[in-house]
Amino acid sequence: MLLELCDVVKRYPGAEAAVLRGVSVQVQPGEMLALTGESGSGKSTLLHLAGGLDVADSGRVLVAGQDLTGLTDAGRAALRRTTVGVIFQQFNLIPSLDVADNIAFQARLAGRHDPARAAGLAERLGLAAQLRKYPEQLSGGQQQRVAIARTLAAAPRLVLADEPTGNLDEATADAVFDLLCDLVRETGAGLVLVTHSERLAARLPRRLHLQAGVVR
Repeated sequence: MLLELCDVVKRYPGAEAAVLRGVSVQVQPGEMLALTGESGSGKSTLLHLAGGLDVADSGRVLVAGQDLTGLTDAGRAALRRTTVGVIFQQFNLIPSLDVADNIAFQARLAGRHDPARAAGLAERLGLAAQLRKYPEQLSGGQQQRVAIARTLAAAPRLVLADEPTGNLDEATADAVFDLLCDLVRETGAGLVLVTHSERLAARLPRRLHLQAGVVR
């Protein structure tokens, strides 16, 4: 199993109820899963736990068979470098780096930088003419494509995407979604995609709906 959450509970200080209340999810290699739910239902929290960006209060989170519960911050960061790629809604590009170096950044951290792969991703994502530009010079859709290329350039086994098209107009969102799915499918990675869009969620083979911290 590529990703396994077993009876996971997560609460935040001061909150009356847990954000996640005994959630269990399994994702196999090559599987593509849409995660839906209202704001505050726990979608982003689940994604952060799966990526080792946060720690569960109870239950177990395993990625590629490795239990994240006992890992240190450094251990979880190492897992993200080698196994997990996260695509954030807010892009999180490095403003002082041009597009080419932003795309290469994660792969270099993982020791997997392949110039040919990076160039191929840039071409597929329509970024070949933007490589020497900086994030502030790009449109929102272009910045999101850079974020996708940066994640996939490192060849992660598990891709976690948090509302990757949430800031884009519908036409751009569809184009970015199609490219993301095609590129993930070609690598054989697993994908967990958080989205508010019922239309996009319906296009993935599998879907889970979170409501008030539990899977419905």
